[in-house]
Amino acid sequence: MAEHEPSGHQFMDLTVPEYAYMLGFLQADGHLSQQSRQRGRLTVEISARDIDLLRTFQELTPYNSSITERTRSTNFAETAHSAVWSVYSLEARTKLNELGLPYGRKSKAIRPPSVEFSDRDYLRGVIDADGSLGNTSQGYPFVSLTSASTAIVLYLCSFAEAVTGVERTAKRNQRDGIYNIMYVTEAAQILSRNLYYPGCLSLSRKYAAAESIASWVRPTGSKPRPPRICWTGEMDRILLDAPTIADAAAALGYSKSACQVRRWKLLHGLAALSG
Repeated sequence: MAEHEPSGHQFMDLTVPEYAYMLGFLQADGHLSQQSRQRGRLTVEISARDIDLLRTFQELTPYNSSITERTRSTNFAETAHSAVWSVYSLEARTKLNELGLPYGRKSKAIRPPSVEFSDRDYLRGVIDADGSLGNTSQGYPFVSLTSASTAIVLYLCSFAEAVTGVERTAKRNQRDGIYNIMYVTEAAQILSRNLYYPGCLSLSRKYAAAESIASWVRPTGSKPRPPRICWTGEMDRILLDAPTIADAAAALGYSKSACQVRRWKLLHGLAALSG
């Protein structure tokens, strides 16, 4: 049974920002296992430099849990120093499983919860665990997510489009079947500012990256990319009926290159005529 309920809220009430964040992080970076006679455990292993986050999870969880540290060799480093948070409570595991943390392999199965939840906090948890943010080698800010879950990626795309106006199409990489979604420049600034607000629960190094993104100023002479064109059936007909690309561009008010690409896709069956 629960020993106490932190801050007067029920454990994993997803309308509470900290719990929404916690579920997103656990779905992306946690592991729920089970054995016979209702035994099992929840484990989260992250770099030891981020151990403070596990201590916060421990404080938010009204069940006995432990945090240990270990050093081992991995494929990425000769010695990796990590911290592991472990929870054995059946009640806690059952609650997390009901909210959308599957037992065993889960990368493709995870999805946003079906109950009411704080969306930006939940997505920040997912990005802290499986995403990245900062500046590219050219100095442009970015926010990205790498995930195998179609449901998670589509939710991020929908959320980001609502707050930034930028549309992204979710497509799996042919090589590994993984989604890689990225937002850059002003879109990254708006998205990171929405996700990483003052006082939010997050990895401290990613919060610092979000602050760095907020201070970015577009270089003089650098122009933002034009908004994505939403082609309609009428626009497609004008494009196909125009005697030249120049005539189509003049009639539609778009660049000749954009009209040429769209016309080529339509004529070669790479895009369907809009209804």
